[in-house]
Amino acid sequence: MVSTRWNRLVRFVAKEDDREYVGEPEDNALDIGAALALDQPVSVRVFTGSSALDLSAEPTDKVLTVGRLLAPLTADEVGTIRCIGLNYRNHAREMNLELPDHPTLFFKPATCLGHPNAPLVIPEQATDGQADYEAELAVVIGREARNVPRADALSYVLGYTSSNDVTARKHQFHGAQWGFGKGFDGFAPLGPCIVSTKSIPDPSVIEIKTVLNGEVMQEGRGDDMIFSIAEIVSYLSQGTTLAPGTVIMTGTPHGIGVSRTPPVFLQPNDDLRIVVSHGVGSLVNKVVYESSGKKVNGNGVHANGVNGSNGTA
Repeated sequence: MVSTRWNRLVRFVAKEDDREYVGEPEDNALDIGAALALDQPVSVRVFTGSSALDLSAEPTDKVLTVGRLLAPLTADEVGTIRCIGLNYRNHAREMNLELPDHPTLFFKPATCLGHPNAPLVIPEQATDGQADYEAELAVVIGREARNVPRADALSYVLGYTSSNDVTARKHQFHGAQWGFGKGFDGFAPLGPCIVSTKSIPDPSVIEIKTVLNGEVMQEGRGDDMIFSIAEIVSYLSQGTTLAPGTVIMTGTPHGIGVSRTPPVFLQPNDDLRIVVSHGVGSLVNKVVYESSGKKVNGNGVHANGVNGSNGTA
């Protein structure tokens, strides 16, 4: 079992000194992402250490205010992001696809990692009306896992967070593999916090939805998953080591933009929120279209600091 001293952990840059910390919000009922979107102050009890993966981290006496919220893990800690496609029964129905016999796996590079309450930058290669949202519950592995039996799989999980499998649909449909259309810089926003497994012992009860400009577009629950969290963790660990910090995005509920009539794609200035129950809260991003010729560095961040067929996942 992965044991922590915290129930909800955030990584942030403090308003007081512009330094990076990890810690637990003082208000355990606060939707951190929604509060920051309203410019409300968020106070955090600072923990020792600098990473959610430090299981020895303990609370300190220091309380600081969030100046800028970061993804709960760094790109180096996350590494290659594992993604499960077509994992909700109602989503399979909306796409008129048969239920898979085994989990469908694809990958997003670490450069996809994006911050909560930061711009979601759509690169110029996808600004022609094809960028789509996909609300997903993300699993964070807390200890090394290999050949894990299903019955023990949840004991390797550090906690749960919210993610968005942003997808350029035209690029996705151009080939049998999905990695290119789903792998652009910033196409995996993560956060706002990690909620520990002790706070959510049964992930099947977690509710997830997409809210676009105030309208609910997607809504689902963990018990609609074709493959449970335990099945996914066990399956991905067979013959493959899942290191601490590994993020697994577990599929999206029905209601994606491409399946609507008419289709709904992300537009500049859209207010996009992935909202997850049980304390995870709102992953808030404003949609920004990249201008032609803008440069993005190797971390998927613009020079000005902006974070930068046949079926769908």
